[in-house]
Amino acid sequence: MKHFPYTGSGPYCYSNSFSMMFGDKSPPTDIIEFATSSAFGMHLLGGTLPFFDPYGWTPEASFEDALAALGWTSALIRGNDPHHALALLEAALADGPVWVGPVEMGLLTHQPGQTGPIGADHYVVVIGIEGASVLMHDPEGFPYVRLPLETFLQAWRTETLAYGTSFTMRHGFRRVAAKANAEIIRAALPAARAWLSCKGASNVPSGTVGNGEAAEALAGMIENDLTEGLRDHLVHFAVRVGARRAADAAACLMQIGETRAAAILDRQSRLIGSLQYLLVSRDDAAAADALRALAPTYDDLLGALPA
Repeated sequence: MKHFPYTGSGPYCYSNSFSMMFGDKSPPTDIIEFATSSAFGMHLLGGTLPFFDPYGWTPEASFEDALAALGWTSALIRGNDPHHALALLEAALADGPVWVGPVEMGLLTHQPGQTGPIGADHYVVVIGIEGASVLMHDPEGFPYVRLPLETFLQAWRTETLAYGTSFTMRHGFRRVAAKANAEIIRAALPAARAWLSCKGASNVPSGTVGNGEAAEALAGMIENDLTEGLRDHLVHFAVRVGARRAADAAACLMQIGETRAAAILDRQSRLIGSLQYLLVSRDDAAAADALRALAPTYDDLLGALPA
């Protein structure tokens, strides 16, 4: 079956934020996301929390490789405390917008329904500080949104997130190599293979499993012990972003003629995407079947990716 690329909304916060920072020289967001290797694997963090991204992967762990593949560089800075972070942010803003994150999405109270920490990471672009407010573009769908400075600083802490250092930001984005999309895709392949091989991780929580083992384990959890919190995590975030990542990666590999690997990623995207209705409608047996069909595709993909 022919792959049909997706265009639309989705939780691509850091890729959209990078694209804003790159400006008119930005590659498409599917190319940026591909460069982060996010599509190449799945894992069950600590044996309990599923993500359709590689074993031990976090966005932060992939950014330097992604920027190198994209042909960009930036200055990474971190504040020691809220006061120090605010001073660094104000200084960086003198040169233009600043890429900020991870932040705790549940504390971004301009988003309807967000009233406290939910353990969800997010990335935004800060445009300025005006009085007691931060002005920013939030790629969740809120351009030129304002948030009280005190609230923003609270959200910028990472204590409720599974990864990340509080008060992290990037500025001074500079293009060091003009690359065609196909060049970026090929440059990102070594990191993609490493992550898919479960070799790119460090400090992985005990009990974490990856790829086929993770898919099989999640199938068992869905059949036997699917909590409402886990169902919400899957249908509001993990399935949506996982299906899109795989679909975008398939489209990228099609661009460089890697049709076998692209076909496997297309199948992964279809299987992950099929989970959405099944989990919302509580057809958990069929969802488990889809995950078991997904399990062997990760080894298949590793065999198909060019060395």
